[in-house]
Formats: sequence, structure tokens, C-alpha cells
Amino acid sequence: MCKNLQIVRTIVLPRDLPVVFPKEVCHPSCWKPKCDGVMKQKADVLQGTLALMVLKTLGVLGPQHGYGIARRIEQISGDLLAVNQGTLYPVLLKLEQEGAIASEWGASENNRRARFYRLTREGRKQLQVETQDWEQTAAIIARFFEVKAEDLS
Repeated sequence: MCKNLQIVRTIVLPRDLPVVFPKEVCHPSCWKPKCDGVMKQKADVLQGTLALMVLKTLGVLGPQHGYGIARRIEQISGDLLAVNQGTLYPVLLKLEQEGAIASEWGASENNRRARFYRLTREGRKQLQVETQDWEQTAAIIARFFEVKAEDLS
């Protein structure tokens, strides 16, 4: 949360719930400085991509607890993605059941009990395969954005 919190306006939402914004915020859920006067909305993670992002995050950063994984994915996206906890934990459970990740209990940064997840050998293989598949898909889609009508004549 912003340390220089200055209340500047109140907006009334449909159910007459007042929402107070600090000065110069992008939007109420992130409390980040305004981006050139344009309000950014965090997008939900695309279906089917969260598992890949989790694997990549654990591959790069090492063991993390669930909340840390969610925050890192949001951070890496430049705060353009929102990771819903109700979506993340089923993905972590599925990846663990598949053997891609393993977990154990430990203490978080603020000394709270947390489940830490780490990539397994099988998970590293899965990450490599899924990364190649994603890069191929992205290259195919990119071709559609580059094509012009005269290229197809």
C-alpha cells in the first residue's frame, strides 16, 4: 500500500458501497501510481497458461509458497495479470498429483506456517516440453498478425 496515502475522491458503486482511492492510483486493487492518466485493468490469467507460469516461476525462483507464486506471476507480468487464489491452489494440487511439483511445510518470510512448492525432475521435463509448445503456438499466432492481403494473392 502507498505510504503517501492522501484521500482525494470517493466513488459510489452500484450497491452504494463507497470506495476510497489514494491520490494518483491506477485502480483500487493494486494501489500503484497512475500510468499516464490511463487506468489499467488487471486481466485474468488465460485458461491453460497458469500451470506453465507456475512451473516457470518455480524453475526460475526455486521453492515458493502459494501466495509467493501468485505475487511473482503478477510481478513478472508487470502487474497486468491477476492470479485468483481459488484458481491457483487447484492448479498446484493438480501439478503435485501429476508429479511435476512436490511440496513440504515450512516457515514463510513472516514466520508463518506455509506450504512450499518446488519443481521435480518430471516438472523440469514438463516445463521444457510446454515451453516449446507455447513458443510454437505463439509463433503461429504471430504469423497471422503479420500477414497482409497481398501475401495471400
